[in-house]
Amino acid sequence: MQTIHNGYQAMGVLLDVNWERLLFPIAILLSLGVGAQLGSMGLFW
Repeated sequence: MQTIHNGYQAMGVLLDVNWERLLFPIAILLSLGVGAQLGSMGLFW
């Protein structure tokens, strides 16, 4: 049980340190998806 608890603590520390490294790819993928959706709707042609 303590091993699981320590694993969760380590994941929390990693997320605290590297949250912005996760944020940039998510933002890029989200913007690509929004652009594809708008492009498929024909708003720019």
